[in-house]
Formats: sequence, structure tokens, C-alpha cells
Amino acid sequence: MDPRFSDVFSDRFTHPENETFKVVFYPDRIYHAQYLNATRSPRYRYNVHEVRNQLDIAVLKGQVYMDGLYLCNFMRIEYRASRLTELARERNRFLQDEIVAWVHLLPQDSVPEAEAQVKLVYDKWVDAYQVEIWETLEAPLGKHHDYMVQDLMGRSGSIVKVKEFSPALREVRAIRRVEIAFRENDRDLPFGYAIQNPEWDNNFLRTHQEPRSDAPSAPENTVEDKCYLIDFQRGWYFNARDVKPVRYLNAMMTPDNPDVKPDNVIEMRWLVQRELGSSVVFFHEVTIPPGKVEGTHRHIGTEELYFVTQGKGVAYMAEGDDPATSGLPTVQREIYTLGPLDCKELPVEPGSVIYTKSGGVHGIRNNGSEPLKFAAFLYHTV
Repeated sequence: MDPRFSDVFSDRFTHPENETFKVVFYPDRIYHAQYLNATRSPRYRYNVHEVRNQLDIAVLKGQVYMDGLYLCNFMRIEYRASRLTELARERNRFLQDEIVAWVHLLPQDSVPEAEAQVKLVYDKWVDAYQVEIWETLEAPLGKHHDYMVQDLMGRSGSIVKVKEFSPALREVRAIRRVEIAFRENDRDLPFGYAIQNPEWDNNFLRTHQEPRSDAPSAPENTVEDKCYLIDFQRGWYFNARDVKPVRYLNAMMTPDNPDVKPDNVIEMRWLVQRELGSSVVFFHEVTIPPGKVEGTHRHIGTEELYFVTQGKGVAYMAEGDDPATSGLPTVQREIYTLGPLDCKELPVEPGSVIYTKSGGVHGIRNNGSEPLKFAAFLYHTV
């Protein structure tokens, strides 16, 4: 018996953290282990080092054990395909049993990058398309794979070996980032005709911001991603003051907005963006100089929260969005791309919170004598 196996899969008295993870947190070591592919045979066990989720995507990586002995490293990809399903339906197609993922591994420690396209197979047990990429499909010398697991192995199976990924999987802990996108299968099943123009879920129109130019609203500061990023780094420590801000001219305003001015420039320090998991899009700090304005706007399908940390001003929220604001002054605001709307004018100062659900309206003006600063984060709700 491999001593590493005994250590990882020891009982709850020796390793109580494993039992705690089952109850309290996403359990890194035993994450829905009954649904990992090879566990249909009791000869196989998984030691899952890391789990990362983003929207419909989950990526796991770790080790596979066979008959109590370490076999190889692996990475598992799951995708629930809600966005790709809608794109296919617009083409009058269904996804059926297979889709394809473009996967780009970005390791550290001099391990080479690698990319490949991998087929994902629908699994009713997890209600997702999934694949496990193993470092090797070869059984140890003198042994053979269980027939129930061997049936899953191979090019069209849900356990595969990808030649391009072998160097990275040998150092699986060094795989820190994975870029990924998904598309329809090459053929429509069960009918078999070729799909000439497969739809892609490549994080549709998703961008992130980088301070590449000091010019306000410079297009080069907006970077197209065209994929999802799964980040396995475990922690970040930095000072927000060391993050260079991106500058915006008349942010969230159309040219006919009466607040549009040639010097209405605000700054945003984009602190955490693509690194975030789950449905969170960004966390940033906004600075509005005295007399400047962030345009009033609405999000559909996302929620956003502002927390004011410095300065004084007024925020705007659509009339009726929060009944507690009924006694505050009503003003008409130009809503970005939507036209005029009656809004409540909310006084803000350090400690003020503006929280808007999908469809809610918000904007903010600095009418004080010092910079108005607030932290904001935005996340998807659908």
C-alpha cells in the first residue's frame, strides 16, 4: 500500500479536516467523489488537490489511486452549458451528448504552456458535460484496469490522455491558470450531419481593464478575453495604491447627457477581475474628483454594490427601487442609453452603501471639496 494513500484517505480521527470540509466548505479532497468517473469501481480513489468554479464551469485537479497505489495526476472539467445551450437553440440545434472545449494550460515553474481541444461527454449524474484528462491511461506493470473504467477510456470517452498536456500534468500543482472556452460538437448527433458554424461560449463580450494608456477612455485599456480564466492561485496580498488607475471620460453617459463635460474624468483602480471565481465580475475602487460625475446607469442580469470610503456627494437611485428613499428629493436623470427617468437623490458619505439588484439604477456625483472614493463589486445573477 502506498503510504500517501493511507495518509490521504485515513479516517476522520487522524485527519478531522476531511470531515470538516464535508460539512462546512467545498470539500477539496472529497468533492462529489461519488461522481468522479473511475469511482464506479472501488479499486480507484481520487485525491483532489484543488477545485475552482466560475459560472457554469468547475475544474478539479489532483491524483488518481488504483488498488491503493498512486497511478497518475489528473484534471477534470465540468460545464453545465446554460449559455451554449441558448446559442445553439438560436440556430435551431440541441447540444445532445457531446461538446468540445478549447483548453489552454498556463503553468508556472518553467513547465511549458499547452493548448488543445478536448471532447466533453454529458453525464446525467452531475447534469453537466465533463471529461477527465489523466496523465496516463496505462495500468501499472502486471495490473489491468477494471473493465467498468476501461470502457470510459479513449478518444471518445470521458477519461482521456491529451499528449499536449502530459508535461504539465506531470507537475499538476504547477498548473496555476487554465483558460477555457466551449463550442458545439463537430456533428449533430444522433443524425450525424456536420455542423459548419458551431457556436462558442467564449465568455461572450467579456473584457478586463488594464492601464495601458493615461488617455481617458483609451480603447487599448479594454482587453478582450474571449475565454474564461480558472485561477488556482490560493491568495493575493497587495496595496491598492500600487495599482495604477484607468481613467474614463464621461463614464456611463451618452453625448446628449447634460452632465457631459470635456474634463469630466473619473478613475477606477481595477483590483481583482479575471482572478475571481463563482459569478463575480470585478472588485474595484472608483475615485470621483470634486464636481465630477459617474453617469446614472442600469445593469440587467447583474448586481452591484458601492461602499463609500471617502468624501461626500449624492447618489442616484430610480424612484421606487428602495421604498426607504421615498422621503428624499426626486430629480430627473438621464439614464445611460435609456433616456430620462425619475430618480431619488441620496446623500452619501464614508460608510454609505448603494446596493442595486438586476434592473436597478445607480449613479453618483461628487459635490464636495475632496475626492469621493468608493469600493464596488459586480456579479452575475443569471
